[in-house]
Amino acid sequence: MRHMSIASAVAVLVIPIAALGEGQGLPQGPLIREGVTQKVGAHTYVIPDGNVGLVPNVGIIVGATGTLVIDPGLGRKNGETVLREVAKVSKNANLYLATTHFHAEHTTGYGAFPPNARYVNSTIQEEEFAQDGMAMVKMFSGRSPVNAELLADAARRPAAITFDRDYELDLGGVVVKMVAVGPTHTRGDTGFFVAGDNVLFTGDVVMNESFLAAGAVTSVKAWLTAFDTFAAMKPTTIVPSHGAMGPGAIIAANREIVSGVQARVRELKAQGRPIEEVGETVQKEFQAMHPAWPRANGLVALARSAFSEAPEPRE
Repeated sequence: MRHMSIASAVAVLVIPIAALGEGQGLPQGPLIREGVTQKVGAHTYVIPDGNVGLVPNVGIIVGATGTLVIDPGLGRKNGETVLREVAKVSKNANLYLATTHFHAEHTTGYGAFPPNARYVNSTIQEEEFAQDGMAMVKMFSGRSPVNAELLADAARRPAAITFDRDYELDLGGVVVKMVAVGPTHTRGDTGFFVAGDNVLFTGDVVMNESFLAAGAVTSVKAWLTAFDTFAAMKPTTIVPSHGAMGPGAIIAANREIVSGVQARVRELKAQGRPIEEVGETVQKEFQAMHPAWPRANGLVALARSAFSEAPEPRE
């Protein structure tokens, strides 16, 4: 399996940084905001990212006996913010944590959570963080003094509960279905479906009006299979890792882009075009279709994956 270097991982994290200022009411730096939590289902809440780089959309799912937090943010300070927001909507003593993938802005906020909060994670994500997680923390820390302060005491938190491909967490009348679908954005990308609420947290596997952040580990075949897996759940609300939430129909919109890239790459490869030219062509053509969408550099990595998976040209 192809392995993604830390430099490559960061290169595809083209998360747009919103212009920050007092007039917008947004905090300085990659900080999760307080007081903006939205209820998106009977048991499901989201702290929206505000389109701020290195801030995830944080999920809070509340059952009768337990509460699950998805993607607790970058570092302890953000995790503390999340805990204060959790306290506003849940009085449960049983806390659970989960992450859509191993990148630092999705994981390291778990340092603020008490020892009895149980982290549920796939074995693939566990391996990824053990191998590359702290190196990514170091790289992010070097980006700015704010990041360095947020990540000063960041450390790996081993999962209390692990699973291979899927797991169901019963929070007391509310079941959250977890499924690992990588290699897509990362090898361990995981989706979370809140049964009954029909809310699906997709990580970076499904985005809203954004190109997908493909990278060195990406498999186009796996990404298309992930769309099938997610669509079969019939979600009505999609919560991506970053950016605006959307309806379940955005799964099909993402599939159209990835299938289109796959088809175009196969066409160009059949013509004998080299992989470098194919990647440049695909990025240019698809970016022209959606010039306002972020993460366009992921198109090259997506094209490279499609190229490697496409049949060899006939002589």
